[in-house]
Amino acid sequence: MQFLWKYADDLIGKGLEWYLVGELLFYASSSFVPLALPLAILLSSIMTIGGMGEQYELTALKASGLSLIRICSSLFTVSIVLCFASYLFSNYVQPASYLQFRALLYDVSEQKPALNIKPGVFYNGIDGYSMRVGKKLADNQTIFDVMIYDHTEGKGNTNVLVAKKGKMVLTDDKRFMILELFNGKQYQEINNNQKKDLAHEQARVSFDYWKKIFDLSDFKMTRTDVNLFKDNYEMMNQGQLAKAIDTFNIEKEKNEAQLVSFIKPYLSFIKHNLDSAFRKVNVNVNAMVSDSLAYDKKTLVEKSSIINIAVINIRNIKGYASFISGSQNSKAEMKLRYEIEWWRKITLAFACLLLFLIGAPLGAIIRKGGLGLPFVIAVVFFVFFYMITVAGEKFAKESVTSVLTGMWLSSLILLPIGIFLVRKSTHDSSLFNLESWYGILKRIGGIFNRRKI
Repeated sequence: MQFLWKYADDLIGKGLEWYLVGELLFYASSSFVPLALPLAILLSSIMTIGGMGEQYELTALKASGLSLIRICSSLFTVSIVLCFASYLFSNYVQPASYLQFRALLYDVSEQKPALNIKPGVFYNGIDGYSMRVGKKLADNQTIFDVMIYDHTEGKGNTNVLVAKKGKMVLTDDKRFMILELFNGKQYQEINNNQKKDLAHEQARVSFDYWKKIFDLSDFKMTRTDVNLFKDNYEMMNQGQLAKAIDTFNIEKEKNEAQLVSFIKPYLSFIKHNLDSAFRKVNVNVNAMVSDSLAYDKKTLVEKSSIINIAVINIRNIKGYASFISGSQNSKAEMKLRYEIEWWRKITLAFACLLLFLIGAPLGAIIRKGGLGLPFVIAVVFFVFFYMITVAGEKFAKESVTSVLTGMWLSSLILLPIGIFLVRKSTHDSSLFNLESWYGILKRIGGIFNRRKI
């Protein structure tokens, strides 16, 4: 539903076949798998372990000497397998699927709306022509009160056709439209006068039958080569992303070297080695003194010329440095996006294992199966996980934190919670027992009451 609402403007009125819409939905659904899989693992683990606790199967297994970690070992193994499956899907299947989706969506968005000439409304879908139909019969072919403006010569409304009746037929392959008009007239202005006056000749022709074949090949969707979209970071695997990041680093060093080589001819002191200059302080000081004395001996015109040249050089350096700075900033921003996408494939895969570590002990604590309380708890924890993930990614994009810290922020916060829940569940803690929480609040209230006395 989200896909249909988001791209409704690109799909409606294009006359798309049902299988094209289905293909778009299929390719778009692949982007939700890496994010939906952790939620599915969280919910299923809570329901499975909670159902065992509700039926006292978990109690029986613990009474036989098995710990919760031993009971959940097989499920933990399955979670590890799903973790690797999620990584492989994100690294190989999702980029290829997203590449096909973007290419197909581009073709759909660029396709012209389906041919639909409505009565009483000018239709401009056919290049070079603007036509209006006064009335159309139910057969969708017979038309009345037809008016056509021919703009193919690019001279405005100089060629007009009107007819009382006509017939509009599409060929079987829908590549051409045959328009036949009956009992009509053609008005055409003939401008052979080179002078800019208002006198123009007009030719008026009456006809009994007029036929025109319109090419509708532009209305047929053409498929674009998917390789044109493969440079986007969302359509690359980790190997390709790593190469792109290395390319950004090389381009950064290249731009810095170009800036230094551009500045050197303007600033003479950069030509010399600064390390050697510090060793020869007296020589440099003497050179500076001699340069200043030489400048003082210049005439006013020569000093003005020297200052103007210096100002021009500084402006040149400033303009080129601003250009390099803008290029570096844009490349740094794109590099961040590539690095974020590289880490996303790992963090979302690790989230499958992390949410299992939260879901399994939660199921053992609440001891409820089904889609009631487990579903509510799973949604709450997943929303919390998703909010932290989005916040960490935003921090990384805005350079508030490093990419590594931003992308692993949700894992760093939820991992201690998972360890805490595992510890509580192995000791049969009544974490969600209302009576125990009531007792804790009662003891806290007693402490405050004693302080008041």
